[in-house]
Amino acid sequence: MENMILALGWLGVFSPLALGAVGSMIGCARAGQAAIGAMLEIESGYGRFIGVSAMPSSQVIYGVVVTLTFGGAMSPASAAGIFGIGVPAGVALMVSAVYQGYACASSISVAKNKPEVFGVSLAPAAVVEGFAVFAFVFALVLLGTVTKG
Repeated sequence: MENMILALGWLGVFSPLALGAVGSMIGCARAGQAAIGAMLEIESGYGRFIGVSAMPSSQVIYGVVVTLTFGGAMSPASAAGIFGIGVPAGVALMVSAVYQGYACASSISVAKNKPEVFGVSLAPAAVVEGFAVFAFVFALVLLGTVTKG
């Protein structure tokens, strides 16, 4: 039974990294497709679109930090708590990366036709990033409560 609990704990450890990476791949691919499409329609200024298409990659960075932090706290007593924190945090990072990709794609789409709104059009992507930061911070804070108990 203890081995099963530890296995679930390790699933919680690696979920933020794995799910954050999957979401970042999907989000960056979606925004990257929009960037490539925009390049066909404009004469210059491609770099800003490439930069925006990389925005969803931050979720994998958050996942790496959470995974590295969780790994050192693994014990039979903390495994269930780490599972309960890690899996939902990983899902939140994945979903936020995917939807940030959609927000970035929309920003790229509008900015190719109306360049003056480029900065403002990134606001929805920044809001979605905020939710990823919340999941990241809450996971780290909650880890402190699991390792104390």
